[in-house]
Amino acid sequence: MLDLPSAISTAALGAGIQHPAEDKPPTSEQGWDASTAPPLACLIPTGPATAEEAVIAYWQVESSLETVVGQCDNQPLPKMGHTLDSLLSKGKVIKCKAAVLWGMNQPFSIEEIEVAPPKAKEVRVKILATGICRTDDHVIKGAMVSKFPVIVGHEAVGVVESVGEGVTTVRPGDQIIPLFLPQCRECNACRNPEGNLCIWSDLTGRGVLADGTTRFTCKGKPVQHFMNTSTFSEYTVLDESSVAKIDGAAPPERACLIGCGFSTGYGAAVKTAKVSPGSTCAVFGLGGVGLSVIMGCKAAGASRIIGIDINKDKFQKALAVGATECISPKDSTKPISEVLSDMTGNTVQYTFEVIGRLETMVDALSSCHMNYGTSVVVGAPPSAKMLSYDPMLLFTGRTWKGCVFGGWKSRDDVPKLVTELLEKKFDLDQLVTHTLPFKNINEGFELLYSGQ
Repeated sequence: MLDLPSAISTAALGAGIQHPAEDKPPTSEQGWDASTAPPLACLIPTGPATAEEAVIAYWQVESSLETVVGQCDNQPLPKMGHTLDSLLSKGKVIKCKAAVLWGMNQPFSIEEIEVAPPKAKEVRVKILATGICRTDDHVIKGAMVSKFPVIVGHEAVGVVESVGEGVTTVRPGDQIIPLFLPQCRECNACRNPEGNLCIWSDLTGRGVLADGTTRFTCKGKPVQHFMNTSTFSEYTVLDESSVAKIDGAAPPERACLIGCGFSTGYGAAVKTAKVSPGSTCAVFGLGGVGLSVIMGCKAAGASRIIGIDINKDKFQKALAVGATECISPKDSTKPISEVLSDMTGNTVQYTFEVIGRLETMVDALSSCHMNYGTSVVVGAPPSAKMLSYDPMLLFTGRTWKGCVFGGWKSRDDVPKLVTELLEKKFDLDQLVTHTLPFKNINEGFELLYSGQ
């Protein structure tokens, strides 16, 4: 988990005023640089006409937050710092830090980039927290097609800084989750009750927004977007269809997991496979998404959940989130399908491949019951690779399913999942192993490679 500190921070209720060090407020003519912005707390009870008036009004406030009206234009105080941020930066290019990939198999480089204002039907967002996902690593390793330079990252929580013309679903100050799987609500997939792969999804490395252009510039060069999100940046620009407004009470460092990893795994069990109560499940791969699959199987009422991984250090966490037992394929000379059949009396009804390896996809298919079993491919497969398998595995009655984002319709379902998080229907604390400052992003990927 990476923390991206706000350029404009709000003071805690009753903590007193945070005064900028400068004697005079900045003006809009000076531009807006997120890296040097003073910390401001919104203490303005009415909406001023200009950004300059907003800052001057701030300078004139001499009381603590406790003495200020609790609502500013009907928005709670904690969000209003971001609204003041928007007054200062709206319509301007923002300079901020981002982790840029300049090529395959290279480390991230923390660079100053320029983020253009949002165009029509676009939203500019300040990222508050972002997770690291194996899919991001696929770009580094070349398993996923991308142009370079690029800003990856797709699992985050942010706050709306400004919106382009025609945006109706969010406004500055709203807390949101960027969606790597958009929902335009107009294409065939969005209109179909069983579909969720919107026509505007960018799973093939297009690298631009809906209008075919990028909003990022670094060292005078255009920088590519990634999966409509690009969250390894202090600021990003999204198409409105790639933004889900969520409850502002949700903690960003936990809710960001709903942007990909948790939703993908949890939904694979409860929505795609539709795990039945009392069933037996096997989960191949015990990373964050695999643990989320286990949580989904448990929530669906599975009576036996077997975790499978070659790294036994992951077993304790898998058992903690709901696995009933864990095994390593290295502990037997038999194929894993035979091991599972012997363990369960050939009763594995659901299997989940959460690694993204062709070999384990076939292993998982072979391991579910030959007649009524269902196997779900959850891990992102490598691009341009061909899969070979015995067609008899399907002829006998097995069901083989793919799963993108757990089958959820992103804009409709993400806010509901956040509500369930706040209602404590699931615990995401167990999925977070480390929290690092943004500048240490390369260290975060080293932890990923080491299985942590």
